[in-house]
Amino acid sequence: MALSSGRKKARSTPGTAYGPLAVIPFLLLFACFGFYQPRALGQEDEINKVHVPPPPPKPDPDAPPAPLQGEAAMTARRNARIRVDVNLVLVPLIVTDPMDRLVTGLEKENFFLYENNKLQTIKTFSQEDAPVSIGIIFDLSGSMANKVIRARDSILQFMHTANPQDEFFVIGFNDRPELIEDFTSSPQDIEARLATVHAEHRTALLDAIYFGLNKMKVAKYERRALLIVSDGGDNRSRYTENEIRATVRESSVQIYSIGIFDPYAATTEERLGPMLLNDICNETGGRLFRVDDVSEMGDIAEKISAELRNEYVLGYKPDDDRKDGKWRKLKVKLVPPAGLPQLTVHARTGYYAPLQ
Repeated sequence: MALSSGRKKARSTPGTAYGPLAVIPFLLLFACFGFYQPRALGQEDEINKVHVPPPPPKPDPDAPPAPLQGEAAMTARRNARIRVDVNLVLVPLIVTDPMDRLVTGLEKENFFLYENNKLQTIKTFSQEDAPVSIGIIFDLSGSMANKVIRARDSILQFMHTANPQDEFFVIGFNDRPELIEDFTSSPQDIEARLATVHAEHRTALLDAIYFGLNKMKVAKYERRALLIVSDGGDNRSRYTENEIRATVRESSVQIYSIGIFDPYAATTEERLGPMLLNDICNETGGRLFRVDDVSEMGDIAEKISAELRNEYVLGYKPDDDRKDGKWRKLKVKLVPPAGLPQLTVHARTGYYAPLQ
């Protein structure tokens, strides 16, 4: 499948989806501490971990009852999926330390959330490894010819370290994007399809991003992400940079990129490629990872997988409950526990309010 030859309208109706800020079951009222043991780049065996020890447990009169078992648990889960609060906005985020390592084990009291510069009350807080719908956007243009095997292996490594319940699709692109593999939870299916790909022709990166965002409209899970693996800027797309920026802002998708950039790129498009991908990723709460040595790509892919599995999720009811479809700016501030250095929050920069 590819984009049609006629240009589609890139902007969708504002407020149609919160995505990671979407409507979710309102029973998510617990906090859980994820963990991540990232492998330092270039080191096979050294394990780094930053985890904030939890405070001593306190009696909680509102604590949920003990987990149900068997059929009762299945019934409860089915009921939970339909008990929602349409006014709850979710803000997924990750926290890193000055060494760019994930920080887990923080408490709700460490976070302060602002909408349009007004402090909001955080109603729900969690850190859980929930399934994600993930689209892989794989650059198969001619400039990737000597990198395609490493890039393919890093994609497979990413999938093998993801949540087993995650679903994936893969879009390859050069002159135009093509769907290589539709949604599947089997890395083996994707591995078989990627075994035959080869790199040639030019780079329609923006068209591929639009195709991926559009494909996400039929994803299974509320949490959605794209992983872009590319080595340069666009030189072939029908969609413009402004159109893609607008579509990204209105989407429900978090975007990560693995960028294999040439510091001596000859064209303007190639030189501006890193800036474009970095801006798009930051807008959605994702990140761009630059690759200096292609042998590091596997470790970077694992790191992105771990970030998706260790996100905090803050939920709040906006003080401004108007359904006006306008852009709401988000800002999350963090006060680290005593003894920790200054930490960095990576979160989406805003969302569009619903229209109804």
